Amino acid sequence: WLATFGPGEYYWELFGHIAIWLREPAEGLNHTFNFCFFDFDQEDFFLRFLRGRMMYFSLAQPAEREFEFYRQQNRSIRLQKLDLDSTQYLRLRNHLLNEVRPENRNYRYDYYLNNCSTRIRDALDLALDGDLSARTGSVPAKQNFRDHTRRLTQMQFWYYLGREIGLGYPVDRPISRWDEMFIPMVVADEIASMSVATPVGSDPLVDLDTMFYTSSVPLPGATPGTTWPRYLLLGLLLSGLAWLSGKFMPPVWLAALCRAWVLINATMGLVLAFLWFLTDHEASRINANLLLLNPLLFPAFAAKLQRIGAVMLIAGTLLALLLQFLPVHQYNLDVIALVGPLN
Repeated sequence: WLATFGPGEYYWELFGHIAIWLREPAEGLNHTFNFCFFDFDQEDFFLRFLRGRMMYFSLAQPAEREFEFYRQQNRSIRLQKLDLDSTQYLRLRNHLLNEVRPENRNYRYDYYLNNCSTRIRDALDLALDGDLSARTGSVPAKQNFRDHTRRLTQMQFWYYLGREIGLGYPVDRPISRWDEMFIPMVVADEIASMSVATPVGSDPLVDLDTMFYTSSVPLPGATPGTTWPRYLLLGLLLSGLAWLSGKFMPPVWLAALCRAWVLINATMGLVLAFLWFLTDHEASRINANLLLLNPLLFPAFAAKLQRIGAVMLIAGTLLALLLQFLPVHQYNLDVIALVGPLN
């Protein structure tokens, strides 16, 4: 069975989860196989996280415990019984059992290219002798990495904004349907549409498709919504309050606010530059937000360079906005809407 777990309320649950459930009562096998576990006690855990070198591991758990956990978390459970022949099933079974062995279970995690969903996708493709990759590898995706990220996180105001700041152009590139299966729900939908050859033609790959548990958590939108107005409102509010406070305070007050923003801006720019040039976070490279959050602003604390700093802020903001009109560009309109008025 393919078990797909819907999104939850917390930010780490927004993308859903997926597992394969194997039942062989005679062999004492009634477990779900997962690929999305990590351990805070892992050596250099936070350093690995910071550098984009997170180690995750696979695990087989008793199915009843797994399903009860997701019910307690109020997350939906979709079960799809797969019509695999004996050869396909054994190939899948042996692969999964091998993957959870202590010497094999660790793997280098990537948010988009190597996660719990892509590992299940690859296992199913192995069982189906490459039919899944052949079917989807050259088909354009319905949405790219950023589209899915935005639609699944847009209800979280600050978490969404943080991801939009940190993600660069690589998540905006066109991808295939195969790549799109980094989302568990996409794997489930693609498997539901597949057929398997039979002596008399073909049958659906999925024998039974049922909702084992239905969550009360609202489903995310099918496509990302328009979110930039809320960040523009916040940017205008903050910059308006700063300007208004300057009307009632000594000149040094507004100067201090400007210096504080330059410090915040340049520091965030340093973080973005670090993610791009000094880590393995592929999704954070070629980031146009460096035009808005500029690490080169630090010299502007010197009185003689303040005007140059001001020009850099304004020019960077305008250039970031103009890039939105190019046929191929990084979507960062939400960041522009918030940071632009402040700059």
